[in-house]
Amino acid sequence: MHVVRRPFNEAKATQAAAYLLKLRGGRMSYMKLIKLLYLVDREALIRWGRPVTTDRYVSMDRGPVLSNVLDLISQGPAPGTESVWDRYISEPIGYEVRLRQEAPTDELSPAEISLIEEIFRKYGHMSRWELVDRVHELPEWQDPEGGAIPIRYADILKASGKSPDEIEAILAELDNVAAVESLLRPA
Repeated sequence: MHVVRRPFNEAKATQAAAYLLKLRGGRMSYMKLIKLLYLVDREALIRWGRPVTTDRYVSMDRGPVLSNVLDLISQGPAPGTESVWDRYISEPIGYEVRLRQEAPTDELSPAEISLIEEIFRKYGHMSRWELVDRVHELPEWQDPEGGAIPIRYADILKASGKSPDEIEAILAELDNVAAVESLLRPA
């Protein structure tokens, strides 16, 4: 069994979210933002065998959610800590978040930027409620009946039609990347 434990990359998740906000004119419902980020990560995982944000996913009543991003939006940074998210993206006001200032994109590859643009072109015109309906159709989403159910990478890959051997190879590669990153991480 694979235990892919890549740490959450707040800077990269912030840049992806800020780029989506920029495409939308600088503000958006945070529920819509979270759904768009999930769709970006899902498509990246299916195409390239790796997500963009490295967040954890859970099925919640209104669809899949990026756990750490939801915490950044709903709880803000921990007291006394500096948050990359908070530097570029506002706290929610009336269920919307706004760009505080344009964020860099140096954490994102050109392919990831292109994918974000593609997902925005495909789904950005939808309302948050239309997106909720859309993500409820994804096979990996399960109705948590008021709770939260983890969505594993393998669930997404299986739902996309990947074979067991393909899933195994992708998860093994993600394990290898996580192991290398842990060796390179400052102590």
